[in-house]
Amino acid sequence: MKPEDTEFYQPEPPKVTPADNHFLKPPSDATVLFDGSDLSLWKSMNDGGEVKWNVEDGHVTVVPGTGAILTKDTFGSVQLYVEWRSPMNMEHKGQDRGNSGIFLQNRYELQVLDAWENPTYVNGMAGSIYKQSVPLVNPAKRPGEWQSYNISFTAPEFNEDGSVKTSAMITVIWNGVVVQNNTEIKGPTVYIGLPEYSAHGKAPIRLQDHNSEVSYRNIWIRSLDRSE
Repeated sequence: MKPEDTEFYQPEPPKVTPADNHFLKPPSDATVLFDGSDLSLWKSMNDGGEVKWNVEDGHVTVVPGTGAILTKDTFGSVQLYVEWRSPMNMEHKGQDRGNSGIFLQNRYELQVLDAWENPTYVNGMAGSIYKQSVPLVNPAKRPGEWQSYNISFTAPEFNEDGSVKTSAMITVIWNGVVVQNNTEIKGPTVYIGLPEYSAHGKAPIRLQDHNSEVSYRNIWIRSLDRSE
């Protein structure tokens, strides 16, 4: 298959204007993964060492070419809250404008992308489960403005033989607006071809380096595993 075989452009999600007060502080039982000061709970995906992204003014910014970062801890079903900001690189278009991604269990990608007047394939725009599910609406803010994802993720379960017992599910609230509503994830994110599950356990959260200076702040997580 070719990459474009799993890309489509219509119908485009309708635009909505989000409210201003959609940012959330961590509740008392949350683990704060990034409070704006350091990345001590993260490691480089390349070598497991120190993260090479820039931390300043209460946020962290991707340094293109240094690679993705992973949480040192691993997770199953979670509530994950992330604030992010696209850079003002208006000379770029489509997937080259403000591209990053949040990978649940290091394999299921919620796309981060500048979606303000930036046409691209709709199952690859911000708020999409990349190459799988299109967001219901587009509540994007202008590049340079902070945005929020409030994510509820249910990890997949597998039978003893490795077959899928239950698929992963995800709900995403983007800037206070539901854009994925208990959406089934069809398998790990792939750029070419179709997703296909393989059995796994808990895994890290990954933030992607996709050659764009996307910034993050106020990242916190809560376990939703029933066994804990």
